[in-house]
Amino acid sequence: MTAEKPHLKVKLGENNYGKAEVNLMKIKRDTARHEIHDVQVRVAMTGDFEAAHVHGDNTDLIATDTVRNSIYGLAKEGFQGSVEAFGKELLAHFVKIGPKVTGGFAEFTEHLWERLPTADGQGHDHAFVRQMPKRTARIETTDGQTFKVTSGISELYVLKTTQSGWEGYLLQERFTTLPETNDRVMASYVTCIWEYAVDTCDYDDVWGRVFRQLQTTFPDHYSPSLQNTLYHMGEAVLGACPEISRIWFQMPNKHHLVYNLARFGLENNNEILHVDPEPYGLMEAWVERAE
Repeated sequence: MTAEKPHLKVKLGENNYGKAEVNLMKIKRDTARHEIHDVQVRVAMTGDFEAAHVHGDNTDLIATDTVRNSIYGLAKEGFQGSVEAFGKELLAHFVKIGPKVTGGFAEFTEHLWERLPTADGQGHDHAFVRQMPKRTARIETTDGQTFKVTSGISELYVLKTTQSGWEGYLLQERFTTLPETNDRVMASYVTCIWEYAVDTCDYDDVWGRVFRQLQTTFPDHYSPSLQNTLYHMGEAVLGACPEISRIWFQMPNKHHLVYNLARFGLENNNEILHVDPEPYGLMEAWVERAE
């Protein structure tokens, strides 16, 4: 006779549920010059969902299909400004209508579109071309009334063909083969997120200032390392945007390696490069305001 196995004691931990990858485009047509928002949205709700997980009791739960429909419906009725403000609208709505919802978070990835050129240089009223960088945002709440907002940029691909080097590092080590250089191509996909020192602000304006400052600072100095450029970019953003308390960067070093043409009797003065997709150096850091 086999002994009965002891009952395993478990409990439900931190959890959420909602709808992800909701692809929403809103076109503002109130004037002849249209505006567009093209966003992918995730909304997750937190609250008292233990009965659903443990007992299969779905009483008073909001269906995820309803979450999707609500995103589109509320975009029609609202979403007049930034994705950050729309995130607050969405979370307040779900806390209000959901008997068991106490909070949650909303995440946005916004595709940026630029107007196609016109002869007068004003940009087309209703024709656009999608850009590579993306705008990101995450909004969190525990009560539907107060919010933590983080904003960001992803896939900002920057490159400079000179004014970058890598010297003075640890060379006397048996696995080190990379030669020093004071003239190399430096390129990176910039991903950054920032936190705010204020409860609310003009999120569109701040995002625009950050975007412009990153592009201004990246080329304005000699870069002894990608780390140093990361730090300069963070310092410049904090100087330009008092609304921001700190900013985080993830910057891979997208290697552009001088191809060996000497074996063909050809000189290569940093002109012909092999773009090596992997492996790559990866730099991550917060740049924060000092006390």
